[in-house]
Amino acid sequence: MRTEGDFIKINEWLLPFSWLYGIGVRVRNWMFNIGILKSQSYDIPIIAVGNITVGGSGKTPHVEYLINLLHDKMKIAVLSRGYKRKSRGYVLADDNMPMSEIGDEPYQMKHKFDNIYVAVDKRRRNGIERLTNDEATKDVDVILLDDAYQHRYVKPGINILLVDYHRLIIYDKLLPAGRMREPQQGKSRADIVIVTKCPKDLNPMEFRVLKRAMNLYPYQELYFTTLQYESLKPVFGGERKPLSQLPKDVNILLLTGIASPQQMTMDLQPVSSNITPLTFGDHHQFTSDDIERVNSTFAAMKQPKVIITTEKDATRLTDVEGLSDETKQNIYALPIRIKFMLEGEEEFNNKIISYVRKNSRNSILAKRKDDNKS
Repeated sequence: MRTEGDFIKINEWLLPFSWLYGIGVRVRNWMFNIGILKSQSYDIPIIAVGNITVGGSGKTPHVEYLINLLHDKMKIAVLSRGYKRKSRGYVLADDNMPMSEIGDEPYQMKHKFDNIYVAVDKRRRNGIERLTNDEATKDVDVILLDDAYQHRYVKPGINILLVDYHRLIIYDKLLPAGRMREPQQGKSRADIVIVTKCPKDLNPMEFRVLKRAMNLYPYQELYFTTLQYESLKPVFGGERKPLSQLPKDVNILLLTGIASPQQMTMDLQPVSSNITPLTFGDHHQFTSDDIERVNSTFAAMKQPKVIITTEKDATRLTDVEGLSDETKQNIYALPIRIKFMLEGEEEFNNKIISYVRKNSRNSILAKRKDDNKS
């Protein structure tokens, strides 16, 4: 079994630059803490989900968990930065909008969930104002801020910090030597901390060690989640296929453009010992040379064989040209969802639902009316 922090690699020679970077981050946080830079609160429930490290902590499946939890009860809007999109400013997604206009993760959520709003705006304040005031979206009940832990111009009602089990912040360093966006003291802003991607077989002693290592304040709540994989979903149409139905001698081409592909590789090892990783950078835009490399690599593999990719990568692959018929017929996305450990799901769910209901705009307006009467 792998241990916590085992995916961390520190570039020691870059530590002086990390020190300089840290000065800038600390000054910025200090300016927010004393009020020189202002954080704005809103009369609508806002839940922020983010991390301290760069990429790979599981933000998208945790945001999707919140969508699943809330979307039958209220109108949800997801507001994202829209990383690497080609558009500018505020954009409200519709069903026909191409991925390039809003980014891969917002596109994935828009097409995965019915009856939610998905918007992108680098200026989150402006995005919130548009969502709550524009005629098309003003019935929104709760806003989920995706990847907004460092966006301190907005003060969320609940701030959720995700920490990758394999990249615990207590072992990491600031950019560029490590992958931390800010010093680990920044975790004090979180209302909820979730250690993500935990091995399923953690024992009680290991949980206690993790709790001590995180060293949270009494006002903060700590949860642990692990990843669960659903049936393989064909990227270009067809029937779903459970991982358990793959032949035992199957050759897997694991095609990823995500920040931390190691976890996926590790989790697929019980399915097949013949895994060929084809790895690109996070949010990678596939070029014609990349597609030719995918085609030729898969063509050279022995049968039985299959290509497995992530849902996020699948959104970008559907837009590219040049994939061979063999590749298209055999490429599957592997959906993931999170599962709470230590029976923490009910407590977490109740906390989120209670906050949203208590702080909904209807509740606030009703309270104001009562106050005026008194």
